[in-house]
Amino acid sequence: MTLHRPRREDFLASSLEVAPRLLGAVLRHDSEEGPVALRITEVEAYIGDGLDPGSHAFRGRTKRNAVMYGPPGHVYTYFTYGMHVCANIVCSPEGEASAVLLRAAEVVEGEDLAERRRVGVTGRRIPHRDLARGPARLVVAAGMSLADDGADVFAPPFDLLLPDEQVDYVTGPRTGVSGAGGGLAFPWRYWLPGDPTVSPYKRHPKSHD
Repeated sequence: MTLHRPRREDFLASSLEVAPRLLGAVLRHDSEEGPVALRITEVEAYIGDGLDPGSHAFRGRTKRNAVMYGPPGHVYTYFTYGMHVCANIVCSPEGEASAVLLRAAEVVEGEDLAERRRVGVTGRRIPHRDLARGPARLVVAAGMSLADDGADVFAPPFDLLLPDEQVDYVTGPRTGVSGAGGGLAFPWRYWLPGDPTVSPYKRHPKSHD
């Protein structure tokens, strides 16, 4: 598979269009410790302003979700469950809330560094497939944090390469999302079929079928 550097204009589309294009993409994040690159294998699309009950922007703009309304191609990070950080890439024209959650990936560069970071959290060795298998694990492995909120993926310490052609993918309900946003009406989770790094599906007990 050949890759290319995208243009910012590629992210002006809705997250529903951008999400599948990110499958197979390679996101690289550099730090003082060194670089880690991730091949993205699973994502979820979110939009806002009354359209998507699973989105942070469903009820409009807040201090927390402000980056979702900003220019496309920027990182939106947030704290969840009082202990985890998750990362998204913002889509759509500025002023429209739309973002793609990075749910899972394969570490393709900097595996030793990614494992040290994960071991520092878990205290045990991590299989290769699990290094970035899940949104919080992905952020830890990449060395990202809440401080990356608003960062530009077109500028250091980030680098992003997209596949030249759309890869094969499957879709289904988003995992772990409560209410209507986690039901069958929102099959906005996209993943590479058969890839061992894709996170297991977990239906939220309060999701709506």
